[in-house]
Amino acid sequence: MHKVISAVANTLQSPNLPEMTPQDITKLIVRTSMKDRAAFDLLYRQTSAKLFGVCLRVLNDRGDAEEALQEVFVKIWTKADRFAVSDLSPISWLVAIARNHAIDRIRARRKPAADIDAALDVADPAPGPEAMVVASDESERIHHCLDELEKDRAAAVRGAYLKGESYAELAERHGVPLNTMRTWLRRSLLKLRECLER
Repeated sequence: MHKVISAVANTLQSPNLPEMTPQDITKLIVRTSMKDRAAFDLLYRQTSAKLFGVCLRVLNDRGDAEEALQEVFVKIWTKADRFAVSDLSPISWLVAIARNHAIDRIRARRKPAADIDAALDVADPAPGPEAMVVASDESERIHHCLDELEKDRAAAVRGAYLKGESYAELAERHGVPLNTMRTWLRRSLLKLRECLER
């Protein structure tokens, strides 16, 4: 696979590539999921500049972003079959992979923060794993399990994990202290896990 990436990376991107529609990009991703190297090559040439920009914006280092981009395309090659269940536009799906990978690189090189609870207040506006699951075939089961929670707890879970709202925002909206909101969410996630494992 690394040979494919290296070969593609060495291919000069033609400035006159035709503009592709989201449907065209979707077809390339589907063909890539079937290990079609020509489709993968064209997908790289059509999207690498945008995905490089995403990596560079997150990592703020050109060399790091170039390495990340190659790793992103390895992920795309191996995970293209997951696109069909993501319910995202093709570019949004590709950008999410690039952004999440770049963030993972930053996390890997950082020392753990002294107060891990401070990270609980950071909201990620991109679709998180929970949002991706809801978009997949599991959505009916998850919605059923959310309906088993008390209404305010279910609303808080949806706000935190599907809408990217911070714990502080949710605590203010529901009129409870921040630590109470954290407790609500932790307990609600445990109940959801129990429900999904039934």
